[in-house]
Amino acid sequence: MGFAESVRTCFGKFADFQGRASRSEFWWFFLFSVLVSLGLTIPLYVLMAIAAAAGDNAAGAGLAAVIAIIWSIAVVIITIVLLIPLLAVGARRLHDYGQSAWLLLLYFVPCGNLVLIVLWALGGTPGDNPYGPRPVR
Repeated sequence: MGFAESVRTCFGKFADFQGRASRSEFWWFFLFSVLVSLGLTIPLYVLMAIAAAAGDNAAGAGLAAVIAIIWSIAVVIITIVLLIPLLAVGARRLHDYGQSAWLLLLYFVPCGNLVLIVLWALGGTPGDNPYGPRPVR
């Protein structure tokens, strides 16, 4: 599964926590999420730096601050929109290995992300498992 197909699949299964997902589907969508997050966060930091640097010019600082606030609201909304399919594909990826999606709660445990990364990187169970048939690779 390629990059564009993975993004289409994950948005098509926006909040579908049932079934299984291949490694390529998960990792391509994970890369997409990271790239979108970086693409939105870097301009936000630039806007905040411009607002801070324009401290002497009240109009310029105010305009940059307003734009930074509007941009940060957009970043939060887009992050939430990306979080739901990312959690869904993460759950389906855990299902491919035969694990419960409740393991996603490891996000809240120190170093739990490392365990999740290892589980997401492992190959799925061959053939069918309780979560469904093997995904198309």
